[in-house]
Amino acid sequence: MFGSILTAMVTPFDENDAIDEAGTVRLMHHLIEHGSDGVVMAGTTGEASTLTDPEKVQLFAIAMREVGSRAKVIANTGSNDTAHSVHLTREAAELGCHAVLAVTPYYNKPPRAGIIGHFQAIAEVGLPVILYNIPGRSVLNLDPDLLAELGQIPNIVGVKQAHDDLEELRQIATRTDLALYAGNDDLLLAVAEVGGEGVISVASHLVGEQMAEMVRAVRHGRMDEARAIDRSLADLVEGLFTTSNPILIKAALEMCGLIDSDRMRLPLVTATEQERETLRKVLDAQGVLVRR
Repeated sequence: MFGSILTAMVTPFDENDAIDEAGTVRLMHHLIEHGSDGVVMAGTTGEASTLTDPEKVQLFAIAMREVGSRAKVIANTGSNDTAHSVHLTREAAELGCHAVLAVTPYYNKPPRAGIIGHFQAIAEVGLPVILYNIPGRSVLNLDPDLLAELGQIPNIVGVKQAHDDLEELRQIATRTDLALYAGNDDLLLAVAEVGGEGVISVASHLVGEQMAEMVRAVRHGRMDEARAIDRSLADLVEGLFTTSNPILIKAALEMCGLIDSDRMRLPLVTATEQERETLRKVLDAQGVLVRR
């Protein structure tokens, strides 16, 4: 639907902690040239929680201007406030974004009817909606029954499943018509095996081509090859998530020369020296530093 490898892009910041527009442009072009079919802007990895609405809209606009004609631009417009999410979705629609990503309302803990009403309001704007099911951050899990019901709402077309219950993964694939995307990099092989679309990824900043090849291998029945690629990426994927995302992917991108700085906005902080040294060993072993 939107391609198999969608990168949840980091947001580079300059020395004043403002969006580094030139760095953002360089990085998104690099991603599209190295395996990504599209970018998710201002998502969790893009530090959405500390971006202002104008900054989010700025990122959506940059992506549409720079890569929107040759790749998919997915705008993260989700929040725990339905009116706020609808407002941002309208902004994304005006810019021509191809779809939006909308997280389960967090903190509020709405009942089932509230969840349905929330996503229905977002979908009524008219853009395709990818649901973002991440119970580790939102507390609530969108179970397969609820996802099947949500999938009947016009314009709700997919789900980013950041939940490692493989039985629920299989049920989503068989009981809904939603385009299924892995929300965790280590779930890509499992999603591909059940016929899912692919992944909304962090590791694809560095290994997008390999991840795309894994999906192609599954689709052509080359399962041994797909599993070998999955094994080859396992240490990198694990190494990027030993502390809160996106701390280590930003450090990795700086080490590789793909962004100028790994600056973060509080309450997130940059990687410690020990974390960077451990990460460097992982990147060296993967051959990422050499390739760059």
